[in-house]
Amino acid sequence: MMVVIENALSAGDVAEIRAELDRAAWEDGAGTVRGAGRARKVNHQLKDGAEPALSLGERIIQQLWVNPLFISAALPRKIYPPRFNRYGEGETYGAHVDAALMRAARSGEMVRTDLSITVFLTDPADYDGGELEVEGNFGAQAVKLAAGDAVLYPANSLHRVTPVTRGTRFASFFWIESLVQDLGERTLLFELDQTIQRLTAELGPDHDELPNLQAVYHNLLRRWVAT
Repeated sequence: MMVVIENALSAGDVAEIRAELDRAAWEDGAGTVRGAGRARKVNHQLKDGAEPALSLGERIIQQLWVNPLFISAALPRKIYPPRFNRYGEGETYGAHVDAALMRAARSGEMVRTDLSITVFLTDPADYDGGELEVEGNFGAQAVKLAAGDAVLYPANSLHRVTPVTRGTRFASFFWIESLVQDLGERTLLFELDQTIQRLTAELGPDHDELPNLQAVYHNLLRRWVAT
């Protein structure tokens, strides 16, 4: 399941984050990859677990925690502190799958990576290439969103960032451990929740059948929450 979250960040948030990124010190992104995968990663990243990534990441997380679509789709238990990357001309990241477990650099907390998220921080008109391509049951989907938009997708998906051929692409990326580990169960809950929200808007919150649907949702959630 891939979910696009429009306006995850406001234009003001994006502008202030970009100002920080423009004056930040960047490191070789390949340094975060072990083994043969290093050769596939050609980009730059902010140092993990240090400023300005810590404060900028906290700003993004604060916005997502109050975003109903994010909460509905992710059902987050833990969020790995956001990382930030930069792709200049000729830079790319070949096909890879994210590690199943990630240890946060500062807290040492282990996070099971059920979901990956990319928050786009550059206007798509300002760069060519740089699409996020995610493999799914129906082939690869290419994603290139407006600055401030985010895309949520299963962390076990094979994915890549295509080469940037003009301009510079900035983004934040990180992982979520969900309360519901199983993708199929989480997808059903998301679809049910979105249906309940649509019916509430169409029929009004006092419609007689809505409590029954809400009961089904919460009872399934109780059954499927990983302990």
